[in-house]
Amino acid sequence: MCCLSVSPNSKPACSSVWLICVLLGLSAVHTHGIDVLHVPQQLSLSPNMYTQQLSISWLGGPATTFDLMIFRTEFNETVFYDTVSVTVNQVTGRHQWNWTSAVPLECASLSIKIRSRDGETTSKWSNTEILQGSDHASNKKSQMFPQDKVQPVGANTTFCCIMGQGKGFGRIHYGTAVMKATQISTQSYAVTVVNQGPSSSTGTNVFCLDDSSEPLTGAVVFVGYPPLPSDFVCETHDLISAVCQWTVGRDTHLTGKRKTHYSVNNRQCTEESRQQKQKKCRVPQWEGNWTLVAENRLGQYSLTDSAELSHRVNPVAPANLSCSAHAWNATVRWHWKYSSYSSLALDCQVKLSSHGSCRNYTFSGVGLQSVFLSDLYPDEEYSVQVRCGAQQNFWKWGTWSEPFSFKTSTYVPDAPDVWMWMNKDNTGQLVWKPLTRRQSHGQITSYIVTLWSLEEKLNYMEIFVPDTSVPINLTQITAFSSDSKVIASVAAKNVEGLSQPATVVIPLHLTDVDPPAVSRAVYLDRGFPLSWQSNANATCGYVVEWYDATCVWDCHVEWMKVAAGNTNVSMESENFQPGVRYNFSLYSCSSEAPELLQRWQGYMQELVPSSSVSLSTTQEGADVLLTWGEIPVVSTRGFLLGYNIYIRSGAQLTLLANLPDPQSRSYTVKGLSMGTYKFTVKAFTSAGEDTGTTASITLEPYTDWLILEILASLGVTALFLVVVTLICYKKRNWVKKAFYPDIPEPKLPGDWSRTQGPLDVKPSPHSIVHIVEKPEWDSSKEVLVVIPEEDEDEEGQGIGDEPVDTDEPTSLRYYNQVVDDRPIRPRFPGSSASSTSSLDSARTDVTYTGIQTSGSSLVFQLDPQNSSEGHQHQTDLSVSCGGGGYRPQMQRRAPSDDMGLASPEPFQEPQASSAEGYKPQNSWHLDSPVEAGDTGSLAPSLGSPTSVASTQFLLPDGDEHVGEKRQSSSAATWLTNLLSSTKP
Repeated sequence: MCCLSVSPNSKPACSSVWLICVLLGLSAVHTHGIDVLHVPQQLSLSPNMYTQQLSISWLGGPATTFDLMIFRTEFNETVFYDTVSVTVNQVTGRHQWNWTSAVPLECASLSIKIRSRDGETTSKWSNTEILQGSDHASNKKSQMFPQDKVQPVGANTTFCCIMGQGKGFGRIHYGTAVMKATQISTQSYAVTVVNQGPSSSTGTNVFCLDDSSEPLTGAVVFVGYPPLPSDFVCETHDLISAVCQWTVGRDTHLTGKRKTHYSVNNRQCTEESRQQKQKKCRVPQWEGNWTLVAENRLGQYSLTDSAELSHRVNPVAPANLSCSAHAWNATVRWHWKYSSYSSLALDCQVKLSSHGSCRNYTFSGVGLQSVFLSDLYPDEEYSVQVRCGAQQNFWKWGTWSEPFSFKTSTYVPDAPDVWMWMNKDNTGQLVWKPLTRRQSHGQITSYIVTLWSLEEKLNYMEIFVPDTSVPINLTQITAFSSDSKVIASVAAKNVEGLSQPATVVIPLHLTDVDPPAVSRAVYLDRGFPLSWQSNANATCGYVVEWYDATCVWDCHVEWMKVAAGNTNVSMESENFQPGVRYNFSLYSCSSEAPELLQRWQGYMQELVPSSSVSLSTTQEGADVLLTWGEIPVVSTRGFLLGYNIYIRSGAQLTLLANLPDPQSRSYTVKGLSMGTYKFTVKAFTSAGEDTGTTASITLEPYTDWLILEILASLGVTALFLVVVTLICYKKRNWVKKAFYPDIPEPKLPGDWSRTQGPLDVKPSPHSIVHIVEKPEWDSSKEVLVVIPEEDEDEEGQGIGDEPVDTDEPTSLRYYNQVVDDRPIRPRFPGSSASSTSSLDSARTDVTYTGIQTSGSSLVFQLDPQNSSEGHQHQTDLSVSCGGGGYRPQMQRRAPSDDMGLASPEPFQEPQASSAEGYKPQNSWHLDSPVEAGDTGSLAPSLGSPTSVASTQFLLPDGDEHVGEKRQSSSAATWLTNLLSSTKP
C-alpha cells in the first residue's frame, strides 16, 4: 500500500501505515521460521558392540544442524552432548550420525534424544530412544565387557563389571594391579586403564571380585603393535621362479587369529619359516615387480621390490657329497638339484675343518661339481662343506651344503724333538716331545733309542708309548771310552714304519760352564721375551730350555729350538704357574755338544712369600739384635727385594726400618729401655709382604755385668784368702802361739798315790773361797782367769807354807748339791778298790787345771795329811786357739743363782772345738737338789768338771749335742792339722 497524498495534513497517517507494515513483515518472518524447524522423528539406534560404536538415524526434515544428547538412563548422567552437522541422505531422506563410546555399550543403558537447531533457534527435543544395556535387573549372571579386545600399545581402555543379582561388588584387577572403580549404574562398575603396555602372547587378564573376594567374571585384552616388515627382496634358485623374503620387524605381541597376515602380489603367503624373524613366499614365475602387504587387527603395512632375473641368482646347496682321500690330498664331489646349473658359470667355496681349525678354498667353473684338495695331513679327520654363487652379476653366496667327513690315510711319522738333561755325576735322562697328531701320521707304537759313539754302538732299546724319556748313565763310558761325546738318537714307529732319527750330542766330561751372571726375564702377555747376541758357533740354531729353579736333580725340562739367525724368541707354555721361579738357558746348536751361552730367571707372576723367616732376638745391653734365616726359593714366590722391620704395639705395627738388601740377615734396634718388646720381620717382593714372623723379648739389667761383678768379687775374696793364708803360713808360729797355745800337762804337787779305800771329802773352810757377788751375768765374759804357765810352778811350790790369798779370783765357788755314789776307778793298775764319797751341801772349792790334748784321765790321790788343811792350788787356765784342749763348762748363770764369777780381765771364749782328745761337758746346769732329784740324773747336776769327790771327768748323758760337736770339730781339725804340720 502506498500513500499518494501530498497534503500536509496526511503525514501522520502515512507514518502509522509504515509502522504497521514493518510489524506485519516481522511477524510473517517469525511465523515462517517456526514452520521450517521440525522436531526429529523416528530415531533409530544401531550399536556395534565390538567397536563400541552407536549409529543414530532420524528424520529431521531440511535441517542440517542438530543438538545430540546421550545420557545414562538409570542415573540420568550425561555422557555426550554436542551440536553436530548432519546432511540428509537423498535416498532414504534420513539423517545419520555415528558415536563411539569410551565405555562398552553393554555396561549401562543409554538414552538418546535429538533436536533441530538453526542458529539460536532450536526445535523441541525428540522422543527419547533407549539403548538397553546388559545391566537390567533380570540379569542373574555377572558379566565383564569388553571381551577379547585388541588395543594398540599406549591406548586407554574402559572395562566394566556387571554384578549378577544378589552379588555385592568387591574390586577389579588388571593383571596384578587393583584398579579404582566407578559405579555407573546400580549393577555396573567401570575402571579405565590408561597408557597400556604390550601384553603377552596370551593377553592380559581383567577380572572382577565380589565383596568376599571371590572371582565373579573376567575378560582378556590383547595389546600390541601393527605390523612393520622390512628388507623385502626377491631372488631365484632355479632360474625360473621367484622366492621373496622379508624381515618381520618388531614383535606385534599378537598371535593366533590376531596374528599378522602377508600377501605378495595379492597371493596369500602361507609358508611357515623356521626363522621367527625371516619370512618367505614363493611366486611361480619371475614377474620383475613385487608388492608385500602385512596386515593385522591394528593396521597394515606394504613394501615393494623389482629386479632382473640374472641379477638375483642364488644357487641352492650342493647335495650328495663324496670324497676320495689319500695321505696328503683328497677329491670332493657333489650333485646339483637343478639341471639348469649345468650351463651356469659358478664360483664355489670349500670350507675344510679339522679339530677346530678351518681353511677356505675357492674354485671356479661352469656347472662345477668336484674339487681337488691338497696340503692335507695323514691320518687326519676332516669335515668339508661347499657353497656356490653365480660368476656373472654375482648376487650372493648360496647355502652351505651339509657337512661331509672323511679321513686321510696313515704315513710314517715325523722325527721327534729330542733333548737331554745331565746331572753332575754323568747321569741324566734323554727326553723327547711326544709327537702330535699331525706329526705322528698314525698311532705311534714305540720309540727306538740308540746311544753310540764313533767307536761302537753302546746301547739300543725300544721304549713303548706313552713314555717320552729314558734314564742314561755315562759313568762307565766316561771312564773307559776315549771319545769326548756320545750321540743319542730317537726314532718314532707306527704301522707305516720308522721315522727319521733325531739326534743330540751328549758330552762325556761335564764342566762348570755357567755364565758369570744371571739375567732376569719379565713375563709379558703370554710368554717370556728373550733376546741374545748372535753366536758364530750356532750353525744349526739355538736351544732354549727352561725348568723349575728349585729342581736340581732329574728335572722336568722343557725346551724350544730356534732357527739359526734368530736372536729373540717368546717362551710360551701352558705349564707356567704363578709364584714359580723358572731358569731359562740358551745353548748353541752345532755338530759338537751344546754350549751354554746365557741364562735367565723369571716369574710368570710374582706373589708374596708363602712362608716367613725364622726370627730370633738377642739382648745386647740396651740394644736388641734381630737375626733371621733365609727363605727357601720355593717359598719366596718372587724376587726378594728386602725386609721390613716392625715393632708391634697391640695390633698396630710401626715400621722401624726398610732393608733393601735381600741378603740382610740381621738388624740391631738400639737405645731401648727395660721392658717387653715384640718385633716383626716381613720379607717383601714386588707383589707385597708376607705374613711376617714375630718374636718377643724382655729387656732386663744386663746379666753379663752382674756375672762379671760376682766373678770379680769372688776373685777378690779368693785373692784375699790366699794372701791371708800365705801370711798365716809365714807367721804360723805366732798364730799358733796367739790362737792355739800348747796346753801344758797337769802338774800335780806331791804324791797323789793313794791306797785303796773310801775317799773322805771334807769341805774346805769358807775363808779360802773367793766369793764374787755379781748380780747381773755378762754373757760376753767368761768365768775363768788365765794364769801364766811360768807362775804355776812357783805357786805350786809354796802352796803348803804360804797363806792363801782369798782376794785373788782364782777360785770358783761351787755348790756340791748331789751325792755321787759312783766308785772312783783309778787309772793305775793297783787301784781296784772302789770308794764312796758323800758331798754335803757345803761349799766346795774347785780348781781348774790346764789339761793337755792327750785325753788321758787324771787320778787324784789324796794325802791324808793335806786333805784337812783346806788349801787349794791356784791352777793355771790356758785357752787354746782351737783344737782339742780342755774346755770347761761355760754356762750362763741360773736366774735363781746369785753367785758370780770374777776375773781380772774378761776375754772371749774360742769357738773352735776339738775333734780329738778330751771333749768337755759343754752343757751343764746349776740344778738344785730338788730338781736333780726330780729328774733322777746325777751327773748333769755337777757344777764342776772335776770335784774333790771324783777323779773322773763328768760327761753329759744326753746326745743332743753330738751332731753340733761333729760339725764344729771337722773345721777345727783342718786348721789343727794345718798348724800341726808346720810345727818346728
